[in-house]
Amino acid sequence: MTLAKVGPLEMYYEVHGEGEPLVLIHGGVTGILTFGPVLAELAQGRQVIAVELQGHGSTRDIERPFSFEAFADDVAGLLDHLGLARADVMGYSLGGGTALQFAFRHPERVNRLVVVAKTMSRDGWFPEVLAAFDAMGPATGEGMKQSPLAGMYPHIDWGVLFGKLGELMRKDYDWSAQVAEITAPTLLVFADADSVRPEHMVEFWKALGGGLRDAGVSGAERPAAQLAVLPGLTHYDIGASPKLAAAVAGFLG
Repeated sequence: MTLAKVGPLEMYYEVHGEGEPLVLIHGGVTGILTFGPVLAELAQGRQVIAVELQGHGSTRDIERPFSFEAFADDVAGLLDHLGLARADVMGYSLGGGTALQFAFRHPERVNRLVVVAKTMSRDGWFPEVLAAFDAMGPATGEGMKQSPLAGMYPHIDWGVLFGKLGELMRKDYDWSAQVAEITAPTLLVFADADSVRPEHMVEFWKALGGGLRDAGVSGAERPAAQLAVLPGLTHYDIGASPKLAAAVAGFLG
């Protein structure tokens, strides 16, 4: 097991492949398993550093509330541990919020940024998704005790995990001003049946400078930011889809 000492956290990470570094940040609950075969596909052309955030997977929880800011600083600490000044950064859902905060708080360390199935403000989620966040708490984690994940990670207190996730996801936020200041080339990726409202997808892209004008015949006026809406997918299966791997590989080159 590969652990990095990052402040009070013993952060689990895996390194796959060789080449330019890409930090891969998972969604809520499942850890690195979020990405399934996508990790291996991305590692065919680069060095993928897959991390597990506080309280997820093999990274043990500590006495600290969950926050996207703390998660982002943990990732920065891991890069310090690995001796990396900069990297491409990709996050899905919970990891997408972490990737955004990393870009806000450590902009000089981001080469390219990929944000998958995440909003820039809380009202970007569908109302029923917000209702689920509002109801999330320790009791929500009870069902996880019978899941295969419980056998893989017997140290996780699922009630605590879901309680902390619920507290995080109930917080209001609007990062549109910070998004507008991102200078790293950025790819936004959503499923066509995502938990994110389609209007918000466009708002997010426009905040990055996309969708404001015709690109011209030569494409000279196209924005630096890119938007991908992947067909036939939902918020819950996009993270492990080969379509995601193809879109990201094309963007990262």
